[in-house]
Amino acid sequence: MKMPFHLPGRRPAGVVSASEKKAAPVMLSALSMSGEARWTGRSYAALSREGFMKNPVAHRAVRLIAEAAAAMPWQLFDEGALVSDHPLLALLKRPNGRMSGSDFFEALFGHLLLSGNAYVEPILVGETLRELHLLRPDRVRIIEGRDGWPEAYEYRIGAHVSRFAAEGDGLTVLHMRLFHPLDDHSGLSPLAAAQMALDLHNASSVWNKALLDNSARPSGALVYQPKDGGNLTEEQYDRLKQELEEGYAGPMRAGRPLLLEGGLDWKAMGLTPRDMDFTEARNGAARDIALAIGVPPMMLGIPGDNTYSNYQEANRAFYRLTVLPLIARTAAALTSWLAPIYGAGLKLEVDLDQVSALSAERDALWTRVSGADFLSDEEKREAVGY
Repeated sequence: MKMPFHLPGRRPAGVVSASEKKAAPVMLSALSMSGEARWTGRSYAALSREGFMKNPVAHRAVRLIAEAAAAMPWQLFDEGALVSDHPLLALLKRPNGRMSGSDFFEALFGHLLLSGNAYVEPILVGETLRELHLLRPDRVRIIEGRDGWPEAYEYRIGAHVSRFAAEGDGLTVLHMRLFHPLDDHSGLSPLAAAQMALDLHNASSVWNKALLDNSARPSGALVYQPKDGGNLTEEQYDRLKQELEEGYAGPMRAGRPLLLEGGLDWKAMGLTPRDMDFTEARNGAARDIALAIGVPPMMLGIPGDNTYSNYQEANRAFYRLTVLPLIARTAAALTSWLAPIYGAGLKLEVDLDQVSALSAERDALWTRVSGADFLSDEEKREAVGY
């Protein structure tokens, strides 16, 4: 007898054997088009490629934080007195011959956001600090000592390996890291926490593109309706299933037309492409990415987020909750790290009076203080930070 169906690319079946005749009939074949979820790795390279380099939401969020933090104006205090001319200020404006201060700090904050770690190498000439250089986090390996604490940092570029002591009498490599609950020495990238949302957002873009390219159809079931009383054998069922999985499964094969013969009929089990709302799923994933990195979704143009009443309020929250804590962490790390070179009396801070996003808060503070008649002029100056 002839086989009740024939798929392209397969030779026509011959006579059914006795074992096939005894096989149990299969009248309805429900085939799953979905597979096990595959997630992006959490390495620096993987998160950089799939996040910063391919995902517009993550790219813009990381750039917003890095650029805003790098543009913050530094000010230096020596034993509480404001210093306007100091070698440290000159070094922060030009850390090395290839990078300006804004370029240096933008890359530093980018490393922190993408890997959870940032490494700064000092270049000393005698006892004078001449330059600061950044070490790419994925090239650094932390070497632990017998006590379990970092003993050295190994930096590898191709076949060249440099080794820096983690502790010593002189100035060593500065390691800044974000909190990681399961790692004693390395930090956790915010993008790693948003990994599932990141993959969902990227996969939805690939899926939508495949739908447009292939005139997509949703997943469903192949129903066998024999006209001559014959049934699908187990061998035919297995071959049909294999043909569908190899030729029609996956986002890049979404919507490829099925060629059906011999009583086969396709019954959609899900929504049609017209009814499938990928937009809201993408927006939800985008909000999760923005939330993990620390940028209000309103600032990224993501619709459906009414957390803040207006853009100015979202911008102030962005600076207060994300940029300023990051700057405070950096200032404290640099102050402590550079103390052996410039003395323990120096302290780095940010001049908030020059931050335009916080001008409304500053105006409100000045108004309240100026109206406080019970304060002297000296007390008012101290209250506003002078």
